[in-house]
Amino acid sequence: MVETFKQAIKYGIVGVSNTVITAVVIWIMMKGLGASDIFSNITGYVAGVLNSFIWNKQWTFQSSAGWAGSALRFGIVFGICYLLQLGLLMYLNATLTIDPYYNQLIAMAFYTVINFIMNKFYTFKG
Repeated sequence: MVETFKQAIKYGIVGVSNTVITAVVIWIMMKGLGASDIFSNITGYVAGVLNSFIWNKQWTFQSSAGWAGSALRFGIVFGICYLLQLGLLMYLNATLTIDPYYNQLIAMAFYTVINFIMNKFYTFKG
């Protein structure tokens, strides 16, 4: 239980760093290099996802699983978690009368928890 708590804290730190890296790369691409919004967004998210994969594999979960298999599982988990949170968001928007932005926050929190669990027990197991 203590180990899982430590991993959750590390996962949160990695998540914050992903957000910062993504935002900085997007800003540099757009403002520094004059790249388009779309290309800047794609580049920023790729940088954030790579950061997430490397730091979570090496630091958060200290996984000895192979890089290629872990990367494939990481991508699958990302896709599943994204679709689950999108489904939850659509459900919340259809059923709750609160500001839809709050539904986004609820769905993001759901994504974070499910993604942590799937990465811990599937992506980086081994």
